[in-house]
Amino acid sequence: MNLIGAIDVTSSALNAQRTRLDVVAQNIANAQTTRGSDGAPYQRRMVSFETELLRKQGMSGEALQSVRVGEITTDKSPGQRVYDPQHPDAGADGMVQLPNVNLAYEMVDLITATRAYEANLSVAKNARQMAMKALEIGR
Repeated sequence: MNLIGAIDVTSSALNAQRTRLDVVAQNIANAQTTRGSDGAPYQRRMVSFETELLRKQGMSGEALQSVRVGEITTDKSPGQRVYDPQHPDAGADGMVQLPNVNLAYEMVDLITATRAYEANLSVAKNARQMAMKALEIGR
């Protein structure tokens, strides 16, 4: 087993999950933003992952696969419309277009991304410990 290859794979997963955490945090922070820089309500963003083959190969000769962020897309679904004529972004009919961010869904996504990050971090720590034990045995 190639421990360096395992660390490369898990480090790519750590980077991908960190990006996912950043995007979810941005969604949560803008859950009430009714007017962005473009004048429209904030649109939820989503992260898509994809696999890639690493140039390094494992001890058995097979190529190693890692994960990376494929793209960050914007959810085009409309947000909820509420009647609030006192709101500064209300239209002539008194309706306000809210962002399409569902806080419950974002919290679940945040917990899932955190757990995935922790799992990958645990793999990196264990691979490091195994490499250190292998060096101790070799002395």
